[in-house]
Amino acid sequence: MQRSELTIDLGAVRRNVTRLLDVLSGAQVWAVVKANGYGHGAVDVAAAALGAGAGVLCVATVAEGFELRDEFRQARILVMGPTTTSREIALAREAGLELVVSTGEIPEGVGVHLKLDTGMGRWGLSELPKPPDGVVGLMSHLASADCDAEFTATQIERFGAATEPYRHLTRHVANSAGALRFPEARFDAARCGVAIYGLSPFGADPGEDGLEPALHWASQLVQVRQLAPGQSTGYGRRFTAERPTWIGIVPIGYADGFRRDLTGTEVRVGGEPRRVVGTISMDALAVELDRELPAGTPVTLLGHGVLVEDHARVAGTINYELVCGINSDPARARRVVVDS
Repeated sequence: MQRSELTIDLGAVRRNVTRLLDVLSGAQVWAVVKANGYGHGAVDVAAAALGAGAGVLCVATVAEGFELRDEFRQARILVMGPTTTSREIALAREAGLELVVSTGEIPEGVGVHLKLDTGMGRWGLSELPKPPDGVVGLMSHLASADCDAEFTATQIERFGAATEPYRHLTRHVANSAGALRFPEARFDAARCGVAIYGLSPFGADPGEDGLEPALHWASQLVQVRQLAPGQSTGYGRRFTAERPTWIGIVPIGYADGFRRDLTGTEVRVGGEPRRVVGTISMDALAVELDRELPAGTPVTLLGHGVLVEDHARVAGTINYELVCGINSDPARARRVVVDS
């Protein structure tokens, strides 16, 4: 028996890219597929995104880019993280990757994007020099497009002013939130990550922005038992029954990516919302039921009305972190790719 099943819908990825292209009104979508495609599978997502019209694949490291190059010989691949060694630069040159430079010398023989710090306060040049030969793009990164419109507008204005003399180069500053909320951030391209997976950069229902979650995570009840008043379930006796209470055990825990701080969130059991109770352990969690159900009853952990954004609010984190943390190792979960 499989403990759980992860289903990735590439049709949803394509529709999300199409939605973003419509929003951007002529600017390109660059698909961010770092961290194994936010846990969805970088190669599968990259293929779907390119097929839907994405212009560039964006990763965090040279190693991630090198792996994608084996699958996509002609695609443009941009490494957004810093490259600090001559070996990394040589590998990037060999693989035809493009690099982001935010400090130090500009390497030769490779396409370079100069990164200007307009307010993120992380990687980036404090001032933009005149771009030398080999520079193909100019970029920055928005710090708070999901929550601070005033500061985001300031960043966009700074970037536009600094790069105006170099309009012949590709200019890109928008992330998913910027693409969806700030038309002035479009420039030539938007680097969209979370939105292509159908996740909301605002922690809201992604359907409000016309996005469709691409990930479905399902398991089943493996045991159902009734607790008498005073009996508990799980470590630390964090849930103690006050009345006769049916409890279902699901063989998924924090080693699978269903975190300990998700106690209190809701999943769907047999299609009905049910609360996760007690301490989530490494390999199991408990749900409170309203009646006895048979073992094997399906449990939806994500998808089909169960939003990762709702889980994130319970855990006090963001949807990005939760999906990146799902364990897709075949020893713990079955992974299925569909194309709706």
